Amino acid sequence: MGRLTGGDPSLLRRINSAVVLHALRGAESPTLTDLTRITGLSRPTVEGVVDGLMEAGLVVESAPEEGEARRQGRPARRFRFRAEAGHLLGIEIGPHRVAALLSGLDGRIFGAGSREVPEAASADERLERVRMTVADVLRRAGVARSSLRAVGVGSPGIVEADGTVRLGTALPEWTGLPLGERLRRSFRCPVLVENDANAAAVAEHWKGAAVDSDDVVFVMAGLSPGAGSLIGGRLHRGFGGAAGEIGALHLLGRDVTPEKLLSTTGEPLHPLDEQAVADVFALARQGDERAQAAVERFLQRLVHDVAALVLALDPELVVVGGWAAGIDGVLEPLRRELARYCLRPPRVVLSMLGEAVVATGALRLALDHVEEELFAVEGTVTARR
Repeated sequence: MGRLTGGDPSLLRRINSAVVLHALRGAESPTLTDLTRITGLSRPTVEGVVDGLMEAGLVVESAPEEGEARRQGRPARRFRFRAEAGHLLGIEIGPHRVAALLSGLDGRIFGAGSREVPEAASADERLERVRMTVADVLRRAGVARSSLRAVGVGSPGIVEADGTVRLGTALPEWTGLPLGERLRRSFRCPVLVENDANAAAVAEHWKGAAVDSDDVVFVMAGLSPGAGSLIGGRLHRGFGGAAGEIGALHLLGRDVTPEKLLSTTGEPLHPLDEQAVADVFALARQGDERAQAAVERFLQRLVHDVAALVLALDPELVVVGGWAAGIDGVLEPLRRELARYCLRPPRVVLSMLGEAVVATGALRLALDHVEEELFAVEGTVTARR
């Protein structure tokens, strides 16, 4: 999308454009008088900026309000931000499914789709499911692929800045995969790839359980838990994108691997997949003592992993999502044990976004990228939300 006003406008012009556009996005069909009051700019300046934004296709004149249309004389001109001037995609790539969410430039979701994927699917097969899902969502919404301004992607693994998966043990053929490069072949817009737990943390801060908290840990609770963290409202990726990989803590002791923790026979649980684990939890609910002991070990490991991150970051809030979030009674042991291990126990809640959390966070990342372009002033961001 680039600069909004074309050519080589002055810095002041760019600042004014960003201020007016931000006001337009936050107001309901404002008039020039409204925009002048909101921005503090002069009326001629606002009028000139609005004309430029209309030429750029980002703003359109809207119909007068009902009461105004009945009055004598010409009603005041009203304007609105054209959210339909471009579109955004948020994509989740997971072990069992891929999903996509479609929105306008305002982030309001109006298209969604998903497809199941075999856990053993190759990287090529999984990416083909992504392409099919995206094609379905765009076709049903009547949106041209050329109108996409940015695509966000949430994926398991440690993700480099260019979208390469440096390490990804959850999916076959994922370690070393140039995921960003592969996906960019399908789109003519920026593609931003992020770790799935990081994307989920962004999502909960945007539309979920953490909208009122800026220091947050999101726990992707599963067979190998991961976490995403926000510090001061900003995503903390770490030096190499590996922040929050608490699933690696089991390497400190061989006896705490999931295969041994969830065993009810003394032998490592095999195969180790979500169905096998679900069977163990079902047996525990039926009163099987070995299964109950296995579940207790599993929960204790999760508590210790989360406690390590809480002690390091001191978050206000821990949001629990992922597969294990559906386990009966997972919150109380977490709250109880974090109170025992941590100097200042955080609040602990379940994710509000459920299985949509990763795709929602990926969509927010795409929206952030576009907003940085819309509101950029000499490389700085005027407004993020």
